[in-house]
This record gives sequence, C-alpha cells and structure tokens, in this order.
Amino acid sequence: MSRVGTGLKRLSTHTLFRGSLWMFLGQGVRVVVQAVYFVLIARALGPQGYGAFVCVTALASVLAPFASLGTGNLLIKQVSRDPSCFAAQWGRALAVTAVSGAALTLAAVSLSYLLLPQAVPFWLVLAVCLADLICYRLVDVAAQAFQGVNRLSETSQMMLMPNVVRLALLGVLLGLDRHPSVVAWGGVYLLGTAVSALAAVLFVNARIAGPAFDRSGMGRELAEGIYFSVSLSSQSVYNDIDKTLLSRLAGLGATGIYGAAYRIIDVSFVPIRSVLYASYRRYFQTGAKGIEGALTFTLKLLPYMACYGLLASAALFFCAPVVPLILGAQYAEVVPALRWLALLPLLKVLHYFAGDTLTGAGYQRARTLCQVAVALINVALLLWLIPLYSWRGAALASLAADLSLALATWYLVLRRVKSERGCRVGLAPAAQGR
Repeated sequence: MSRVGTGLKRLSTHTLFRGSLWMFLGQGVRVVVQAVYFVLIARALGPQGYGAFVCVTALASVLAPFASLGTGNLLIKQVSRDPSCFAAQWGRALAVTAVSGAALTLAAVSLSYLLLPQAVPFWLVLAVCLADLICYRLVDVAAQAFQGVNRLSETSQMMLMPNVVRLALLGVLLGLDRHPSVVAWGGVYLLGTAVSALAAVLFVNARIAGPAFDRSGMGRELAEGIYFSVSLSSQSVYNDIDKTLLSRLAGLGATGIYGAAYRIIDVSFVPIRSVLYASYRRYFQTGAKGIEGALTFTLKLLPYMACYGLLASAALFFCAPVVPLILGAQYAEVVPALRWLALLPLLKVLHYFAGDTLTGAGYQRARTLCQVAVALINVALLLWLIPLYSWRGAALASLAADLSLALATWYLVLRRVKSERGCRVGLAPAAQGR
C-alpha cells in the first residue's frame, strides 16, 4: 500500500499527468455539455434539420485550419522554446486569424452553392461560417496561447467556454420555441461563439500579455505555418468531408444518421485528445534533438492509449443499441452506423501519436504530404462508394483512410529513425579522424 501511495504521489506531481488531467476534466465537461445540446438539437431538428447543420459545419471544418494559417501551432512551438517571444506570436496569430477568417467565410459561402443541397438555407451557411471560420478560430488560438505557456487549466477553460455559452443560449431558444428552425439554431450558434471569442481574447491579454504586432520574419514563419494548416485541413477532409458529400449524394436524412454516429465516436476519443493536447508542447521539446527523442516519448504513452482505443472500440460496438433510447426511434439506424465506425478510436490513436512524433521532430512537411495523399484517396473513395452504399460507403471510406494514415505515418517515423541513425554512424569516423 505504501508503494502504491508513493506511486500515486509521484504521478500527481508529474507535469504531463497534471496537464492531461486538466485537459481531461475540461474535455469531459465539454463532452457533457456537447452531449446535452447534441441530444436537444437532434431531437428538436430531426434527421433532416440536423443533417443540414452537420453538412455545413463539415464544410467549414475543412477550411477552418486556413483561418489561422498555423499561427497557433507556431506560437506553441516558438514559446515552448523561447517564452519571451509570446507577445509577438500572439499578435501575429490574432491578425492573421481575423483577416484570413473573413476571406475564408466569403469562399465558404460561395462553395456552398456548389457542394451543398439547395435545401440548406443560406442564412444557416453564413451564420455557421462566421462562427467557425472567425469566432471559433479566435477561441482556438487563445487556447493555444495558454497551451504554449503550459497553463493547461486555462486551455481547457477556453475550449469549454463556447459550448457552455451556446448551451445556455439554446436553453433560451427552446424556451421560446420547442421546435426551432435550423436557421434559428444557426443564429444561436453564431452569437454564442462570438461572445466566447471576445471573452477569450480579453482573457489572454489580461492573464498572459497583450499582443505586439511585429512583421519581421512573418513571411518565413507563415510559410512553415502553411504546412500546419494543410495538415489540419487534411485531417478535416478525412474526418468531415464525408458528411458534406453524403448530404449531396445521399440526402440530409442519411447525413443526420451518419453525423450522429460520428459525433459519438468523437466523444469516445476525448481521453485520447486530452493526452494529445497535454503532450503537444512536450513533443517540440523532446523532438528538438531528433526523432528518436520524440519517439521515445511516444512509446511511453502509446501502450496505454492503444489499450484505451481498443476498449473504446469494443464498447461502441456492443453499446450501440442504447443510442435510439436517448435520441429517439427516428435515429434507430444509428446503431449499425456506429458499429461500422467502432474501430475508428483505435486507428486514430495509432496515427495521431505517430503524426505528433513527426511534427515534434521537425518533419511536419512529411506528415502533411502524407495526410494530403490520404485525404485525396478518401475523397475518391467517397465519390465512388456513397452513390452505391449511402452512409455505409462513407463508413468504409473513413475506415480505409484512418487505416492507411496509421500505416503511412508509422512507416515515415521508422524511416526517419533509420535515416538519422545512418547519419550519426556516417559522422562518427570523421569525428574520430579529427
């Protein structure tokens, strides 16, 4: 018992454990809040209305990473190594996000006419794009600002805030109308996200430092930031573009069913996401001397995360029949959809940790190219399989994409390890000769 107590005491003082715990608590509360308004909205709007909302958010999520152009990730990277540059990195992130987000909103609204069904209202598209491409991106870079200075309790608060505000406003909306239109929900979604963005920016200014707008070296950093943006956008393509294409090729009802199942998958991934957030800064530190440092760190975490991924996949498969009891009989088809997608948590564990190993060691370009290739393959599979098999085709494409990404990223990690070892062996004789 004394050994157990000593072990728990050491664990409680471990930085990664405390960071993961803060992120897990924040993500856990966030999941509960999201689950409540997910159930309320799904029941109030029905599969058709919920499908319209899901396909618009999926379109915005593909473009969203370009709103900040990777400046939030660069902030974490630079500040984790040199805290004195925070003000300049924070100012750059705010400026780029505001300008780029506005441009992307115009692009997304234009693309909606080509990619989304005519049944999706214009005002819903505009509200969601303003919320997700400008307001939520400001909340996101505020969370990354606290992540960069290793204050993960504040990071979790930033990530939780929009969900709490939106739930409160949803309660007001449902109090006024038990069956609101999808456009009314879009307005609530925008208002809640905008209020959260303003509060998040002011909170960072008050708790860390205000922004400083320094343009020196901006072009070079943005060139690197583009890789982060393309990487995150590729993630959104193989995670979310299936909902957009499904709405166009199979209808809003199928999109609502598939979107509900995928939301449950996302909920199951919360503990893993908490560890990923908490460890992200550490990857840049361990990877500063090469990929073996980052890989050693990964191998300490991966066995536990993989076990959780396997358990989560099993739980999703066997507990799927509970879903219609919560969402209503109209969502009965979510049961087979969830079972088709049940393996995703385990596959995501494998490729996310391999990907962060590459990123931390300075191989973001290699990771990005890999993700882009998988995203293109995924889109091709979706265009082929959805017309044939509806949401089942989308599920098959998603499983193929995540499996391919897991295999490809681990191949890149092992290849880079071999390459770096070869370089050291080649340099050793020269060092001895000197």
